Amino acid sequence: VVMRADNRGEGGILALTALALRTASGRTAWLVLSAGLLGAALFYGDGIITPAISVLSAVEGLKVATPLFEPYVIPITVVLIAVLFFAQSRGTERVGALFGPVMMLWFATIGLIGAIAIARDPAILVALSPVWGIQLIGANPVGGFVLLGSVVLAVTGAEALYADMGHFGALPIRRAWLGLVFPALLLNYFGQGAQVLANPSAIDNPFFRLAPGWSLIPLVVLSSIATIIASQAVISGAFSMTSQAIQLGYLPRLLVRHTSEQEMGQVYVPRVNLLLFLAVLATVVTFRSSDALGAAYGIAVTGTMSITTGLAFRYLRVGLRWPVWLLGGLFLLFGVVDLSFFGANMLKLVEGGWFPLAVAAIVYLVMRTWIAGRQQLTGQKLKESLPLNLFLEYLRPDHPQRVPGTAVYLVRDIGQVPSTMLHNMKHNHVLHERNVLLRVVTEDFPRVPEADRLEVTSLPHDFHTVTVRYGFMDDADIPRALASCRSCGLLLNLMETSFFVGREKLVVRRHGKRRPLSSRLFAFLSSLALDATEFFRIPPNRVVELGAQVEL
Repeated sequence: VVMRADNRGEGGILALTALALRTASGRTAWLVLSAGLLGAALFYGDGIITPAISVLSAVEGLKVATPLFEPYVIPITVVLIAVLFFAQSRGTERVGALFGPVMMLWFATIGLIGAIAIARDPAILVALSPVWGIQLIGANPVGGFVLLGSVVLAVTGAEALYADMGHFGALPIRRAWLGLVFPALLLNYFGQGAQVLANPSAIDNPFFRLAPGWSLIPLVVLSSIATIIASQAVISGAFSMTSQAIQLGYLPRLLVRHTSEQEMGQVYVPRVNLLLFLAVLATVVTFRSSDALGAAYGIAVTGTMSITTGLAFRYLRVGLRWPVWLLGGLFLLFGVVDLSFFGANMLKLVEGGWFPLAVAAIVYLVMRTWIAGRQQLTGQKLKESLPLNLFLEYLRPDHPQRVPGTAVYLVRDIGQVPSTMLHNMKHNHVLHERNVLLRVVTEDFPRVPEADRLEVTSLPHDFHTVTVRYGFMDDADIPRALASCRSCGLLLNLMETSFFVGREKLVVRRHGKRRPLSSRLFAFLSSLALDATEFFRIPPNRVVELGAQVEL
């Protein structure tokens, strides 16, 4: 159902937020944006815990083979995680061809060992009836509610089906899930239940106890590879979400590298990779077992799922106008399930659930501060700016002096004279023969067709405005966009073009005896942001930077 709320084929919490924002305004828009940012922030918490718990749980299978391996579980986990993160810069294209066959082998294997255990004790199939679950909760409502926090790992990953829709498409995901993954998981979970009924001591690690002794080490190896692939999917998702957030203006500009010439979605963000690596290592060393991490894991996933449910309901009802009678029943069921899981996991707050919430709070604070800071800065510049039409009205042909060539000014508002142009006139007392005011707009859908990318307007005195539109999954490439302006009648020779870029130095003014924390954080984030020259792929030898000091 949620995959029907796609943003032109793209899924995930930020794509859904962009859709829901189209249906909202005023305070409602603020609530929708806040929910979307919180969901994205929780996803980063998931991106830290998933590699840690996945690799750690796989390596813990060695303890089942022999207790002698127990002292080496943490060191082996650290090594595997280090290899995983250091390999990110090479991209997933080279190993991507192995992902499908390995995962097919993985699911076939866990389905087979589960089916064998079921064949030995088929009484477990009685659990297919929901009556047993209802009786359990009815007999002990509190215990049944707490139990949801223990079984939440069985539903984690469902959110990724929606988030990865843009990479694979809805139909392949549905076929793979219904035809292979879901049946294999069911067989394995029922097999574990049969194993525990037959041998209660297997409760210490029912998954690895399913395997015959001779196959234990190969199963540990296969599960380690499978968990690395699963971790890779989450890490790649964090890179992709960061790229989307940057384009949408929710995060500062960061270096985003593309690791594949064929696949647009394969990106690598070095700073995010380093932060995730350090956070995952700290998580493994702190919690030291998959059981301890299980308490931390559920809140991030169920929180994101609950927010997705709410945003999807908003978009399907207001945006696509689905009937209330249909949505009401469906989303009441989804909401009860999601919120029940989330509430049960909140009971584990002290045991480790605080961790993803702390990560989410930090990420949310960063995104909120960046959005508010940019809005404040834009408003401040608008007050000090000069309308372009008024400037052109009083511009004389002989003053200021014109020099050969083309000047391109990056602007946020093509209706205002850029401060860099005013600084150029003030200090150099000249204007170029041709002046182009260039605005980059990021739309709330994934990609903009080439035919709709450019909007060129010619003004008096050889002034031009150019609006370049990108989707939040597109890559900004200003030289390429300017070269395409010839189709709109504007011929630009990059060898005769200078790009004027403003570099702002933010100064936090005191309010009484203190400087506001939000202003200091925004100034710090601005210092980390990639400059426009590198982000928009502007040739450095054609750039003129003009600095300005701005008070916050």
